[in-house]
Amino acid sequence: MSDERYICWCCDLEIQATFFELQSTPSSLDKLFWGRVKVNQTFALFYFKKGSVSQTILHEIKYGHKGDLGVEMGEKMARVIMGAYSMKTIDALIPVPTHHRKTFNRGYNQSEKIAKGISNLTTIPIDNHFISKMNHTQSQTKKSNTERWLNVNGGFGRVASNKGYQHIAIVDDVITTGATLEVLIKEIKKSNPNIEISIFALAMAKK
Repeated sequence: MSDERYICWCCDLEIQATFFELQSTPSSLDKLFWGRVKVNQTFALFYFKKGSVSQTILHEIKYGHKGDLGVEMGEKMARVIMGAYSMKTIDALIPVPTHHRKTFNRGYNQSEKIAKGISNLTTIPIDNHFISKMNHTQSQTKKSNTERWLNVNGGFGRVASNKGYQHIAIVDDVITTGATLEVLIKEIKKSNPNIEISIFALAMAKK
């Protein structure tokens, strides 16, 4: 259709939404971090499944140089989040950082593009310098849970501790085991022990 920039209505109907915003009990994403790190609130817009439209969307954002698609999906996330989640206390959106080499190769950080879409509608500022990626880690795609954790452990550094944030929301493209976010949150807590952290992801892998 003339008003469809990236996703046609047929493919849009195939996307399996999580509907976490409608649940009154802890979601599967909430439970993913139980006993690992304390998280204020979590959200993922849809489930990721290999061979599905969701995989195509994530692949095009990450590797297909379609950063604007990431912005559009971030805006779609924001429309859902604003109606069901507490946003007033969030001081900043923190995109999961990528190593400068990956950012250069892709032309952008895909999580930052998604965060931009959320920010466009919520007006919550984005902070790209709150934490940096120190190590150029390998792709997580074909790694086991333990290998994923070891691959990212120690990979983040230089966390800001003087910005006065009381509540931040980490923005990610897709969550599988939660290893990256677990390590990232623990690193943030070292210098900001009292900060509240929420997680907003475009997708979550469905088991």
